Amino acid sequence: MIKIGVIGYGYWGPNIVRNFALTDKAEVVSVCDIDPHALNRAKRQRPGLNITKDYRDIISSRDIDAVCIVTPVSTHYPIAKEALDNGKNIFVEKPFTYTSREAEDLITLADKKGLKIMVDHTFLFTGAVRKIKELLKERLLGDIYYYDSTRVNLGLFQHDVNVIWDLAPHDLSVMDYVIEEKPGAIVASGMDHLNTGLENVAYITAYFNRMIAHFNVNWLSPVKIRRTCIGGGKKMLVWDDLEADEKIKVYDKGVEVKGREGVYNLLVDYRSGDMWAPITDHTEALKIETEYFVDCILNNENPINDGRAGLRIVKLLEAANESLRNNGKTVKL
Repeated sequence: MIKIGVIGYGYWGPNIVRNFALTDKAEVVSVCDIDPHALNRAKRQRPGLNITKDYRDIISSRDIDAVCIVTPVSTHYPIAKEALDNGKNIFVEKPFTYTSREAEDLITLADKKGLKIMVDHTFLFTGAVRKIKELLKERLLGDIYYYDSTRVNLGLFQHDVNVIWDLAPHDLSVMDYVIEEKPGAIVASGMDHLNTGLENVAYITAYFNRMIAHFNVNWLSPVKIRRTCIGGGKKMLVWDDLEADEKIKVYDKGVEVKGREGVYNLLVDYRSGDMWAPITDHTEALKIETEYFVDCILNNENPINDGRAGLRIVKLLEAANESLRNNGKTVKL
């Protein structure tokens, strides 16, 4: 039985506690938060849990095997480092760390101590993303031409990171998981409309060898959209995470170049066939992820969303920020 301590019981912490509590091979034994209202909520929702305001009570406890860090990103590194130093496996909310150097330090420390790091890239465990991974592995879409992602809504505004660091890790981690090739360059643009020093609307473009990826993240949209389009040489796919049932639709549509007329004119054949919606698993992604984390510890396996996966996303976020600060400069990876 893996004993779990959770640091942070704000927006996402209760979901972490609930799902680990449902796992047969794990037990949540302690929760920490500096907000007394959050601690009172934890007491009401989880009677019998050890409640504390000091995260070191969890990190230093000999009864705890793994620590979940569900706190602002600026605190991830110091808390995670202390946890690893005290022999704890760590489950860290996205993004993994605030800098790639911090991520590299934690990975080195975990490797040295034989401990597991899992970064909470929850969407990797949705039935839709697992199905997309399967379809792309089978090359159902053929060569991938583009990856287009939109994640917009009204709020929640963050006070410590911009919209890229808040929303883009979801979609960057999905792309990193389903697309084998890694990008070679990043360009980003954005705007801070409220004079907070943090961009609330941003666009990221990632360049590959023959593929291009685009991400639209926005805290100021009047509607909530969670949609990804992936276009290939054979077929095209749309994933709408807000759809209740048919979250993935595969379209038998594409274009083929038949020949050339002179230098500039191309003969393009447009193909339009059927659409089909593959069946996807609707099990809660966080339930699968928390069970997987426990199994990785018990079986000494490296998670797909380990520290190195988290590091790759942090590097993309850093590159996007660098491009933002330099008026859309192309940043090579």
